[in-house]
Amino acid sequence: MPSPDLDILQQLGAAIGYMPELPLVIGAMVLLMIGVFMRSEQKAGEVVSWLAILLLTGSALLLFTHPDGAVTYLFGKGFVIDDFTQFMKLLVIIGAAVALYMSIDFFREANLLKFEYPVLAVLATAGMMMMISANDLIALYLGLELQSLALYVMAAFRRDSARSSEAGLKYFVLGALSSGLLLYGCSLIYGFTGSTNFAEIAAVAAKGAQVGVDLETTGHNLGLIFGLVMLLAGVAFKVSAVPFHMWTPDVYEGAPTPVTAFFAAAPKIAAMAMFLRVVLGAFPAMQWEWQQIIVAISVGSMLLGAFAALGQTNIKRLMAYSSISHMGFALVGLAAGTPEGARGVIIYLAIYLVMSLGIFACILAMRRNENNLEDIQELAGLARNDPTLAFLLAMLLFSLAGIPPLAGFFAKFYVFMAAIKAEFYILAIIGVLASVVGAVYYLRLVKIMYFDEPVDEFAPMTSNLKVVLGVSGLFVLFYVFYPAPLVNAAEAAAGVFFTTAAG
Repeated sequence: MPSPDLDILQQLGAAIGYMPELPLVIGAMVLLMIGVFMRSEQKAGEVVSWLAILLLTGSALLLFTHPDGAVTYLFGKGFVIDDFTQFMKLLVIIGAAVALYMSIDFFREANLLKFEYPVLAVLATAGMMMMISANDLIALYLGLELQSLALYVMAAFRRDSARSSEAGLKYFVLGALSSGLLLYGCSLIYGFTGSTNFAEIAAVAAKGAQVGVDLETTGHNLGLIFGLVMLLAGVAFKVSAVPFHMWTPDVYEGAPTPVTAFFAAAPKIAAMAMFLRVVLGAFPAMQWEWQQIIVAISVGSMLLGAFAALGQTNIKRLMAYSSISHMGFALVGLAAGTPEGARGVIIYLAIYLVMSLGIFACILAMRRNENNLEDIQELAGLARNDPTLAFLLAMLLFSLAGIPPLAGFFAKFYVFMAAIKAEFYILAIIGVLASVVGAVYYLRLVKIMYFDEPVDEFAPMTSNLKVVLGVSGLFVLFYVFYPAPLVNAAEAAAGVFFTTAAG
């Protein structure tokens, strides 16, 4: 029998080989030292930013070292590595790396290119990846707090801006409240199941029994249901689902635009992955209970996001309400509780990631006389001043609206079809109606670009933004011709919850 020390060393070796979180955290510390000892602050910021992107790229390559279809548990089964975790981590890394890539020119021109920002971004990404791999309530909370603490600082990164400081403070206060709810839910679940491990929680929930007490009825213990509600409330805050959405518009508007782009991409993917892991991994036997919660917050998110965005004049606030609505659409697939629903959620998140990054590349391009513009009327006549930018932005907006044959249509198609197959007909109808309402504010932007009188031209786009916008635009336009790789990868990732035993 191997010694405990050898076992720990073996697990650390496997973690370094299969879990990029450890190399990311170690790399972040190295980047911090590089930044501290470089004399020029501006140069340090640029060097560390590019090294952070390189570090994220290397961590993405590590994901491919894990055998396809294999399931690996580490650290007392606190972390799990499987097809689902690897695919979702890849999406998170892409979102974080592209958001960092887009931020370099913006922060350089704003004289904000500091080495602390990429270090915080790398640490936040490591926290997100821990959340995705968490197979235990304690591991989940550790990853959540590592991500959240870094994001609080990133939201308030522009210290000379009252809006940025306000955004960071609001996010911190409301985030602390949601963490408290989540932690209280975790304590209740532990109290009524006797374990923090997802597989053991699932086993107790399947028996419908409190620790040491067999229930005479077939129902679940009320305390465990309360714990599940609190836990899902904390997770819903992280995906900005109604009624835990209140931080989103203010943080999106107040944070520097590259930070908003980061918030719109990676953290949403990680939080939704955590949602999937919790309900499908730890509470599959309580599907009736969590389905009711998810249906409620899905409907609320879709409707509020659609109607609240109609009156917005700031494009970042508009995108905040749009993100609330889109998280509601993604939750439609989760509410189905089927393999098709889980696959639909994963496909939705992947397509939404690409669309969001493309949209924020356009928002970052809204510059005139060294000023960043956020009012949607500044897009007036863009089709005449910059036809290429206007066309790609219009395609991304049409895709967000779900207009065929663009990628966004298929994202909604998968989740709505999963809901219909699971007989959630009213939920699917509400989703379609919310999509119609949401199309109004996307079409309004297109109308402003193509039919309003032109204003002054924007400053030329940087090469970084051109690359991101070009790739996202091509993906949205041509996804219809070759969807198989994404669909197959999503199907393999979703199959983890339905074909492997938890454990």
